[in-house]
Amino acid sequence: MDATNLLKNVSIVPVVVVDDPKTAVPLADTLIQAGFSTIEVTLRTPHALVAIENTAKAFPDACIGAGSVRSALQFAQAKDAGARFAVSPGASDSLLDAAAKHNLPFVPGAVTASEIIRLQECGYSLIKFFPAELAGGINMLKAIGAPLPEARFFPTGGISPDLAPEYLKLANVACLGGSWIAPVDLISARDFESISALAKDARQLVA
Repeated sequence: MDATNLLKNVSIVPVVVVDDPKTAVPLADTLIQAGFSTIEVTLRTPHALVAIENTAKAFPDACIGAGSVRSALQFAQAKDAGARFAVSPGASDSLLDAAAKHNLPFVPGAVTASEIIRLQECGYSLIKFFPAELAGGINMLKAIGAPLPEARFFPTGGISPDLAPEYLKLANVACLGGSWIAPVDLISARDFESISALAKDARQLVA
């Protein structure tokens, strides 16, 4: 259930928090028009699953993921809503079992060497690194890359447009999550013009 192949051509994944499911489709349209066809919708709001469902139906060719997955039940719900992958800030036996049961590519989270080694033993090479900046950021990923060269990371949390290119230069960073691309306040205000500008700027970071 490792998500490496699914996300192999992705550099930046917009990470969004959707309070109003009515904003989901125009938000996704804005991001897709700017060049982002892979989007992570975090399960942090009561309407997140509806937002995933609306987006997946409106854009069947897009790769919509469920973020902040915390329970086995959410795997089933996310899969039913149309999510094509799941992301968690951590990992547990029940989450790993649920990913396998529901055949849903999964990016489990880890910070320490022991956590990373355990996930590698379970067959995962792509691992979420969260909260990236608070957990040591670029220096931490450089340091851990020496003893754990096979691990690849999906850092998220506190990454700014200025830092993003430096993360992407690291050999062990496969892609990163960008919450700055569609901030909560702009989504709530339905300011898709500003989100479009941020998204286009982000695309230029990997152009």
